[in-house]
Amino acid sequence: MNLLKEKYNKEVLTQLMEEFGYKNKMAAPKIIKATLNVGVGKGLTDSNFNDLVINTLNRITGQKPTAIKARKSIAAFKIREGMIVGYKVTLRGDRMYDFLNKLVHIAFPRVRDFHGLDPKKNIDEHGNMTLGFKEHVVFPEISFDEVERLHGLEVSITTTASTRDEGFFLFSKLGFPFKKVEDKN
Repeated sequence: MNLLKEKYNKEVLTQLMEEFGYKNKMAAPKIIKATLNVGVGKGLTDSNFNDLVINTLNRITGQKPTAIKARKSIAAFKIREGMIVGYKVTLRGDRMYDFLNKLVHIAFPRVRDFHGLDPKKNIDEHGNMTLGFKEHVVFPEISFDEVERLHGLEVSITTTASTRDEGFFLFSKLGFPFKKVEDKN
């Protein structure tokens, strides 16, 4: 069984029930899915860049990405309706927990000048977390030697939490590295 899934079932679930007063463990917040998203930006017309993004997402997640097409034309950005503007992968179940384990224990420590996540910026009012990476090379599947071009990616983690506090409690107990909050009294 996966480390984060096991930790959630054995420790975090009971802590959530005690902290927020849930009577049923099905009411306690849990992580539903993780979505990785890459916008192709300057590579709109470069098929090599699109292949690079597809290969990167495939290696990081073990799943084939889905192309995201423009819904409408925007002349200022030279985007036509139906053009591929990005790629995304949605992870659920064991693959999601494998990815989150890799994110927490391998990717975050490899980020340059990383001082922790900011709960006010990264967690929305519904308890979901969104993170942005400037470089995709922080993931262990990507070797820095074979990188032709760098690109960023966005990770969105969706939960069943209903408030920011529930989401923060869930993520912090699962081991996500948050900045220390200083009291300003």
